[in-house]
Amino acid sequence: MDAAGRTGQIRIVHGIAALVAWTGLGLQLGLLVRDYLADGLSAGAALWRFLGYFTIVTNLFVALVASAAALAPRHRLASPRVRFAALCAILLVGIVYSLALRHVWDPQGLQAVVDHALHDAAPLLFLLGWLYAPHGMLGWRDLVWALPFPLAYLAYAVARGAVEGWYAYYFLDPSHQGWGAFWGTVAAIVAGFLVMAALILMLDRWLARRA
Repeated sequence: MDAAGRTGQIRIVHGIAALVAWTGLGLQLGLLVRDYLADGLSAGAALWRFLGYFTIVTNLFVALVASAAALAPRHRLASPRVRFAALCAILLVGIVYSLALRHVWDPQGLQAVVDHALHDAAPLLFLLGWLYAPHGMLGWRDLVWALPFPLAYLAYAVARGAVEGWYAYYFLDPSHQGWGAFWGTVAAIVAGFLVMAALILMLDRWLARRA
């Protein structure tokens, strides 16, 4: 296959990833607004709650990056570093959900479809797009690109929880486990995240050598 054909296929994979992410986000917001309105609350309150979840803001990030990679591959959002940061974040969504959250609730109907779209399909499709794209444009110094997004969310989630008394995830609530255990949990997540990001960089270098 020539370079143009491969580029076209990469754009298609990213387009599918973007479509899944955007669809899952739209459906999730619609379900949340429906429930809030049924309880006599506002759509604005539903949107504010919607934006409190790491799953949501990360899928928004991935949807934007995948859309750029599909429609305008030369856009800054589609650069190797930004795609690397988005990949690390969305894989964290899938891994943490599977390890810490999947067992705590049992979504049904359309909510189950949304759940799988945002936690399973979007991570796997974005990973597939990344695997299929050219490699070898990242170095070890680019590891730092993986950190700003999850660290910014962590600061946002803790500050928001301190003000509102609501935390999107039980393991980010200091009152649930105490500050010592909270910081231990944060340290474990950050350490695991860095290991995952380093493995992705190693895979990138290996794929580049194979190519």
